[in-house]
Amino acid sequence: MLHRNSTALELTHADNEAPSASWAGVSFSSSLELVSSEFVLEVADSIVWNSESEPDLSVQVEMAENVNQELDVHAIPIRFSSKLPQTMGFCFPEGVEFCQPQKQKVKSDVDVEYERDRQSLKTKESRTRIKPPADLIKLEDRLYFVLQPPIESLVASARLEFPFQPFPYQLEGIAFLFPREAAILADEMGLGKTMQAITTVRMLLLAGQLRNVLLICPKPLVTNWVREFNQWAPEIPVTVIEGDSAKRNWIWAQRNAPVRIANYELLMRDRAVLEDPNCHFDLVVLDEAQRIKNRNSTTAHIVRSLSRSRSWALTGTPIENSVEDLVNIFEFLSPGYLRSDMHLKSISQATRDFILRRTKDKVLTEMPPKMFRDEQLELTPSQWEAYKFAEDEGVVQLADMEEMLTIQHVFELVLRLKQICNFDPASGASCKLERLEADMEEIAASGRKAIVFSQWVETLERIAEPLARFGPMQYHGRIPSSKRDAVIKQFKEDPTKHMILMSYGAGSVGLNLQFCEYVFLFDRWWNPAIEDQAVNRAHRIGVTGPVTVTRMIAADTIEQRIHEVLEQKRELFNQLFAESGKPRTSGLSQEEIFGLFNLK
Repeated sequence: MLHRNSTALELTHADNEAPSASWAGVSFSSSLELVSSEFVLEVADSIVWNSESEPDLSVQVEMAENVNQELDVHAIPIRFSSKLPQTMGFCFPEGVEFCQPQKQKVKSDVDVEYERDRQSLKTKESRTRIKPPADLIKLEDRLYFVLQPPIESLVASARLEFPFQPFPYQLEGIAFLFPREAAILADEMGLGKTMQAITTVRMLLLAGQLRNVLLICPKPLVTNWVREFNQWAPEIPVTVIEGDSAKRNWIWAQRNAPVRIANYELLMRDRAVLEDPNCHFDLVVLDEAQRIKNRNSTTAHIVRSLSRSRSWALTGTPIENSVEDLVNIFEFLSPGYLRSDMHLKSISQATRDFILRRTKDKVLTEMPPKMFRDEQLELTPSQWEAYKFAEDEGVVQLADMEEMLTIQHVFELVLRLKQICNFDPASGASCKLERLEADMEEIAASGRKAIVFSQWVETLERIAEPLARFGPMQYHGRIPSSKRDAVIKQFKEDPTKHMILMSYGAGSVGLNLQFCEYVFLFDRWWNPAIEDQAVNRAHRIGVTGPVTVTRMIAADTIEQRIHEVLEQKRELFNQLFAESGKPRTSGLSQEEIFGLFNLK
């Protein structure tokens, strides 16, 4: 395990011992062989410096910064080969010499096999190497990671099996997480953040660098994480923190559980246990890390107080509302490292080495496209009459409140108008339902499936009855968590079930619905980042055809005004992550909500 303010060579296992893949009664059938710290120190000492004494700090910094670029890791003098995993090699750049070698030994069978493997590596283009974090200064610290075998070789040497071959960008994600104490994996939804995190944890456990991992996720995603661990790390025991207080306390106290999974809500109930000084984790992983974007929330306080050596955050939306969201996530990763008043460019530069983000259009060029269509729909006559009456009356009431006016009053009017855009409260007429019904006729006739999102459960229930012939399933907060997996299973396997009605809160995270080719946003969420999470339940790895996303917008209404304001704010995320064309916009501020009705 690496420790901040120390060298990379200070591992949790003794330097003179081989990394072990067993502890506290838990043993694995395979282990991961890393280059030893003893060997790294020998290599570092073998470099001949221009002066007889050790170079000063500035020289070390320069060498450390360039070592992974200058080092051609494909060949090594035979005197070092027996100390390396057989699938790995390196050489120093021209002009860099070794100290006087010892008397050459006769090549062993291992050396001969190593030489053959080394030559074969030269012909392979894809070798994913671990790159040292930028904050490592000492040469030997950086060499420790530079000299490790490629990820592909580590996987092969440990005979790790996967349900399918990881994509090259996923191996790069593993190489990114592997050496880091603090990291955000911010890949776009659907690119496999879960797999990358699990595989990295698996490799670190098998290498003996981790023994005690805590993964925290939203409650509905616990079963999904267990299922993914069974797929990607079947030999790793996983323990879910659940049950009554006595049972949970017993699970927390166990020292032979390499991976424990807890939900965010449970942390508050077990706060006393987690604040015990003896409760320490080698690694804490936060899934859907945007859950701690509110720095003053109880959940954020508890998460930040956890005793840990490494901190990783997984989120496709590190910014949902403002840069403050990212700053607050960094309070978990590296307290005090970022400030809210920092310039956007400064934040981008400061976080570059901590964040890895890829988008589907950049790494999955062969992935079927995601096609958006904004349907500007005219309200039915009864809807329009109800809408105009509610808006005119509401604006007058707000104006009359003068100094008593609050954001809550404005928000209530916005919600009332948005609900009318879905259904006329008196007659039940709906321009959106009419359009959805017409589209579902074609979708069902072709044997395909669709997801319909709304922010209101009442809206989903109103949709279900008139569209009963399409076999609508429902997935929202009123469906018990224990029954949700069965809902998804039936929706996937039953050919008569052509649509599933989902709330944004329940369906925007942790689900794999890549068998759906159509997504409807019946009403719009305040924040397109949440919409994108929802859409990417269908558009993710494994999708076989294009995904068509229909965003329903009632023309000349509050919905169109909100849409226009949000479109104007799309550049915030792009500026920070340099992703033109892939927005993750912030929501509306108080001033902007007031501005929807020209109020001040």
